[in-house]
Order: sequence, then structure tokens, then C-alpha cells
Amino acid sequence: MTFLLGVLGGMGPLATVDFLAKLCAATPADGDADHVPHVTVSIPQSPSRVAAILRGGESPLPALVYARDRLRAAGATHYAMPCNTAYHWIDALRDGLDAPFLHIADAAVDEVAAQVPAGARIGVIATEATHAIGLYAHRLERAGFAVATPSAQDNAQVVEGIAAVKRGDAAEGGRRFAGVVDALATAGCQAVVLGCTEVPPGLEASRSRPAVPTIDPTGALARACVGAWTASRVRGTDHPGVG
Repeated sequence: MTFLLGVLGGMGPLATVDFLAKLCAATPADGDADHVPHVTVSIPQSPSRVAAILRGGESPLPALVYARDRLRAAGATHYAMPCNTAYHWIDALRDGLDAPFLHIADAAVDEVAAQVPAGARIGVIATEATHAIGLYAHRLERAGFAVATPSAQDNAQVVEGIAAVKRGDAAEGGRRFAGVVDALATAGCQAVVLGCTEVPPGLEASRSRPAVPTIDPTGALARACVGAWTASRVRGTDHPGVG
């Protein structure tokens, strides 16, 4: 079976583009044919993941399944989804799927474990819904880390920052995120997980220099996908180059 990565995107659109750019940047390549073959479905009209989790709003699962099935019909052999909160529905998305669906939080926590001393205090910036489902806290605690989240006031800055990125003002969002990272550093965090896919491009656009190391789950997921692609090439199951 030839390798084809299916990217379930659109949550939000900039986060999907950011993932694809990082996928390309993470790939050791001498030419076009060395890059990861992929197909992307980006449907920004999926119902709000945050509203569904926190306020009983319309579930995005039917839209997610629809997008997943379009990727499956295109021949995807591996799947990735550059949206942290949407992983609340990962079990349903994996159900009946005879292919690996890489997990953004698993990839990020693996990188925390590789870069940060065991037992360290790790800050997490994320949507309120991602915090509510414990997407990062549970994994980090199982890996032996202490977890800190922003204060209510700082979390409001995160919410406003995410909204700014989604409406096209990434730099404004990044300035808000930078203040929250600094507050977590002041609270004793030795690293901060940027657990919303709007946060990394926001910080980049604002040219902020965080006071502590940050872990970018989008980049971690991209590197995990590159690892799967590289392994497939070693096995001789990579996609034949065309064009």
C-alpha cells in the first residue's frame, strides 16, 4: 500500500496552513519527490468544538466524519488533524478506520519528555474546552510532570487571542499569548505547551520571544507524520513520485 497522509483540517484554516508548512519544513528532502504525499480536507464550517464540549452545542462529529471519509475515499493511509480540541472525538474518528490516526497531544507530550527534565512544571495554553477534557494535563501527569494552567484573567487573554488569530489578526493574538506564556514562566513553569493550533502562528506573527521553551504540538504532529512517511520509505511502501 502506498503512503498518503490525510489531513483533516479547517479548524481553523490558518492552523491547517501552518501544519502543512511545518510538515514541509520538517521533511529532509533533496527534491519534490522526497516530500510527504498528502491530501487535505479543510472545512471551516464544522460546528464549534468549544461550544459542543462546554455548552452542549451542536456536535461537530458528523462534519468530522464526513471530512475523514473524504480522505479515506482519496486513499489516505495515515491521518492527522491539526486541531487540539477536536481530538475529543478521536475514538469515534478511529472507529472502523483501518489506518493510523496520529494524535497531536501524544506527539507533543513525547517532545516534552525528550526536552524537559522529568518532574518539571509544565504550563499549558489551550481553549477552555481542551482544558476541560484534560487533553494535555492527563498525559503530562502520567508522564511525571506537574501541570499549570493560566489564571482566569490570563485565560481570557487566550480566548481573545484565539479570536484575533481566527479573524486574521495573528500578531494581536500573539501579543496576548506572549503575556500568558510569561505569566506561566513567572509561576515557575519550565516549559509551556502551546495547546491550541492558533497559538504558534500567533506568537510567530508577533515576533515574541518567550521567557521559557515552548512546545508546539502542530510542529510535533508534523514531525510524527514525517516519521511515518520516512518509515514507509524504508519499508518500500512510499508513494511513487509523479510529475
